[in-house]
Formats: sequence, C-alpha cells, structure tokens
Amino acid sequence: MTISRIAGILLVTLLMTSEAIAQKIVIAHRGASGYLPEHTLPAKAMAYAMGAHYIEQDLVMTADDQLIVLHDITLDRTTDVARKFPNRARADGRYYAIDFTLAEIRQLVATEGFELEDGEPVQGFKNRFPMNRSSFAVPTFQEEIEMIQGLNVSTGQDIGIYPEIKQAAFHRAEGKDISTAVVDVLKQYGYTSKADKVFLQTFEYDELRTIKEEIFPAAGVDLNLVQLIGSAESYPWMFEAGGMSRLAELADGIGPSYNLIIDRSSTKGQLIDTGLVEQAHDAGLVVHPYTFRADTGMVPGYADDFEDLLNIHYFAAGVDGLFTDFPDRAVRFLESR
Repeated sequence: MTISRIAGILLVTLLMTSEAIAQKIVIAHRGASGYLPEHTLPAKAMAYAMGAHYIEQDLVMTADDQLIVLHDITLDRTTDVARKFPNRARADGRYYAIDFTLAEIRQLVATEGFELEDGEPVQGFKNRFPMNRSSFAVPTFQEEIEMIQGLNVSTGQDIGIYPEIKQAAFHRAEGKDISTAVVDVLKQYGYTSKADKVFLQTFEYDELRTIKEEIFPAAGVDLNLVQLIGSAESYPWMFEAGGMSRLAELADGIGPSYNLIIDRSSTKGQLIDTGLVEQAHDAGLVVHPYTFRADTGMVPGYADDFEDLLNIHYFAAGVDGLFTDFPDRAVRFLESR
C-alpha cells in the first residue's frame, strides 16, 4: 500500500503513547561500528555508553572450537591475516577463521573493513575510523558477554545481547555444530528463558527449526529466536498468506532488510509500505530490520536524512526496533519523541 508521507507519520506518532515509543529498541549493529572497527570490544563499549538497548555479536568458530565475534566466516576483510599468515589461504584465496586456532587469531590485528584494489587495501567506508590506527583485536563470545554483563553490574543497567549464528550449514559441513556451542555459552552465562535480554538470530530457516526443536530442548532453555530475511526470494513462502503465522510457530521475530518494509521505489511524496510489519505483528512477531547507516550515499532517496529514515521506519511502518551502525543517533532520535 502507499501512504502519504507527512500525514501518515504525523497521525501514527500522535496516536502513540510515550510508553509505546519507549518500548522501541535500538540494536547496535556490530557495536558502534560507524565510529570504531566492527565487532571489537571498544566498539561494543562505545555502543553501550551510547545507550543501545541491545548489542549484536556475529559468531563463527575456530579450528579449536572456540566462538569468536566476527561478521564474516573469513578473516581477510577485517584483519591483517594475509600479512601474518600468507600461506594459509584456501584455494579461493580467502582465509577462513575455521582454519585457525584461537591462539593464532589472537596474533591478528583487527581493523576497519577493507577490500583489495590492485592488491592494495582500500577502506570500505572512507569517513569511518582510519585503518592501521590504534590497536584492536578479535574477541571471543565469552569475553564480550563478560564485558556487557560487567557493565550491567557497574552501571545498574540491563543491556541485552543479540548474537547471530553465521552460516551454520557451512560449519556443519566442516564438522562443527556451532548452534549447540552458542546455546551452551548462552546457558553458561544465565540466558535460559524468553524473559532474558537476548535474541538469537540466523538467516537459515532449517537451522532455526533445529535450534527450536532439538537444541533448545536438549539444553533446557527457550530463548527468543529471530529469522533474518535478506530478500523476498530467500523464502518466498514467508511472504505468502499465512507465511508469517507459519514462521511464528518457531520464531519470535523477524529481522528483514529494511528494503522489505519500505520499497526502494518509494519517493519523498509517496512511501510504498509493503505491509510486512503488519503481517508479522498479526502473527505475533516483533520486527527488527537492518541496517541503518548514516554514511554518505547510504540513506535512500525517499528519506530527507538519516533521522527521517528512522522516523519512517519506527513510526510510519511501525517497526519494534532496528539495527544501526550509529546507535547514538537512533537513541537520541527516540528520546526526542
């Protein structure tokens, strides 16, 4: 459906109570990754200090079965692995975390994400933290949980975690059950029920089912589960009549690309709401889209600026929370409402 941009947002905002607005959450995407290298402990501490309600951890496994916080299953985009271990790439030229022990990964320096152009590293986001400045490392899942829980003690707050199981099928093909390992760590640190401040997410529906029907019962836990959705082609049945209700048999929420909520063909005069949020809410699912970035060129043309993009999704579309690289700006935006 299409909605008048100004009238629609104003009406929805006026009808909302302050309590309803306060229930909307900010999820720090890979930490305060707009300001510090993604998934480093300093980026997570900064996100915490900025007031994020949840902090995300992408998880992969090492050769010796340790869980590390890393967005890719490879190390070469965000570390100096090619320089430290030049002969350890696979046939495709990539350096897979699963081929390295934790002790080896401890030797790496983490940095802002980059790509190689003519053999030279070029930073992906030009105006973010400069490459090769200061010193950062790849943390373990346990180290990050302990930091966040420690800050919860010292500040008196209750900030949650939002781990993602990265490519479970890849790990299983390599002989590793990453999902069970993640759930075991969560249980070890006291995350055992839906009342605890944790959402566990995955892009893989088959893995979501395995977690819900096998791994959770075996561990004696029942946590909030989120199905990530990259495109309508990923799982077409989810967008059909009854699809969200079927998904709700396993999941507690969805994490779609925000392009699945407000169509990219929208204009400043006319927003095209896909209806996905309403469908998910009708099925009892929360909606946490990704990824909201304020960098140059990252705000779609239908929004005036980053804050307008937040306004459209929080209030016109009605999402419950969202992932952003700039948690401070999202927190300030919600506080201003």
